[in-house]
Amino acid sequence: MEVGAETRRRTPSGGALAEYFKFAERGTTLTTEVRAGLTTFMVMAYIIFVNANILGDPNGAAMDKVAVAAGTALVAGIMTIAMGVVANYPFALAAGLGINGIVSFTLAKQLGLGAAGAMGVIVLEGALVTLLVVVGLREAIMNAIPLSLKRAIGVGIGLFILFIGFVNGGLIATPASGFPPVGFVYPTTPAAAVTIVGLFITVALYVLKVRGALILSILVTTVIALIVGVTTIPTNFVTSYSFSTIGQFDVFAPFKLGFFVAALTIFSIMLIDFFDTMGTVTGVAEQAGLTDDAGRVPGVGRVLLVDSIAAMAGGAAGVSSNTTYIESAAGVAEGGRTGFTAVVVGVLFLLAILLSPLAGIVPAQATAPVLILVGFLMFTLITDIPIADPEEGIPALLTMVLMPLTYDISIGIGAGFIAWTFIKVIRGKASQVHPLMWGVSIAFIVFFAQAWLGPLLPK
Repeated sequence: MEVGAETRRRTPSGGALAEYFKFAERGTTLTTEVRAGLTTFMVMAYIIFVNANILGDPNGAAMDKVAVAAGTALVAGIMTIAMGVVANYPFALAAGLGINGIVSFTLAKQLGLGAAGAMGVIVLEGALVTLLVVVGLREAIMNAIPLSLKRAIGVGIGLFILFIGFVNGGLIATPASGFPPVGFVYPTTPAAAVTIVGLFITVALYVLKVRGALILSILVTTVIALIVGVTTIPTNFVTSYSFSTIGQFDVFAPFKLGFFVAALTIFSIMLIDFFDTMGTVTGVAEQAGLTDDAGRVPGVGRVLLVDSIAAMAGGAAGVSSNTTYIESAAGVAEGGRTGFTAVVVGVLFLLAILLSPLAGIVPAQATAPVLILVGFLMFTLITDIPIADPEEGIPALLTMVLMPLTYDISIGIGAGFIAWTFIKVIRGKASQVHPLMWGVSIAFIVFFAQAWLGPLLPK
């Protein structure tokens, strides 16, 4: 009896699951992990439809939207479950926004590679990133980054998430005149009004410390959206699906552009993939309290390996590179601390293959308030950055601000790295710059100069 009682104390809920995923060690429970997984899925389920629209755009890759949607859910489900089981972190993966736009409109259309050739580029860059993980270089670069920059990355991602929330909620947009670049949209439409109401609900539930505040706010706001007609309940919950995009990639097509052009293209996308994930993993893990005193993520090699394989898998399945999602922060904010959160998200993605219209019930206006609140939670990391010190403060500022302003995590990281290295050098502290920081800073200089370098390269 005593042995059994001790076992129950070590595993508050979930039995063998609790032991495997270390619920007690990370201060969580099965119920919390399930709730966190539901929250993460509801916040990022939009990618199933958004990815289909981007890759299926007639002016882009012009792929079969139904097949892309099914493939997107399939790969996201499998790779997110793998992340949970192998790495034991609450990180969810899906087709990366930004890269899918490059795939559809730049690679497939502008460069004339077509859908298969564009996916070939993704497979190649995914293989290259995986190789860097295997030899330990990707993890070594993460560990070489100064702590202040790691925290700035977390803050920057928080501001980025907050900005996405305002955009998705319809409260920030580019005016018809094009000036200013972004402006506030007054809530004169039902959709914008739902976002405002949802934001008040979300903040109220959170500050009152209501259990399950984030997922509850999504559900309540969705009901309001249904009442005012912003979203509707589909009449048919089961749709036909196809996996015809799987295997539709060509790794030889990119080299028809010329070796150097192909190499620069693969390198540029690899850099985006590489540092988007690094920023997301560092920032979300910091928010979850899963980093050590130096800001390192224990066992990050397994996280990076799954993420790298996901990039290849996305390309091989014809749905673009899959990457770790910043929306994972929503589940972390709901209490998710282990890989079981990711397993729940992955299972829901697999179910979404058959029941995809269910995910469509939740409108962007219902998840936008959650993203805004999560952005605030990640922003609080700024208190641990010595911003008054120009050596740390200027690179941190560039990192934090450029992410939301450019809608690109890698731009912020690159600017911060270059500024940090530059300031160290001009202040006579070049010896404090880690060799890998030198290499990464130079790589980012090449990345920023690619538009200028491209035409100069031999074909």
